[in-house]
Amino acid sequence: MVVVKLFANFREVAGKREVEVEAKSLKELLENLVSMYPEFHGLMGYAVVVVNGKIADKEKDLMLKKEDTVAIFPPVSGGGHAF
Repeated sequence: MVVVKLFANFREVAGKREVEVEAKSLKELLENLVSMYPEFHGLMGYAVVVVNGKIADKEKDLMLKKEDTVAIFPPVSGGGHAF
C-alpha cells in the first residue's frame, strides 16, 4: 500500500487527511483513487501530484514502492492582490 496525503478539496471529498492505496504505478494509483472517490475525476486533470517530495508527471507511468508517499494538491494560483 502506498500512503496518499490529500489536501484542500481532495481532503474534503475523501473526509480524510490520508488514505492507503494499493498500486504499483502512479497511473494505477490515480485510477484507483478515482474508483474510490468518483468526485476526484473532475479534479485530477488539474491536480499537482508529488511523489516523495518531487513533482511527478502524471502522464508518465512512474513505478511506486510500498514506502513511497504521494501527495495530491489542487492547482495553486496566486500572484496579484485583490482590491
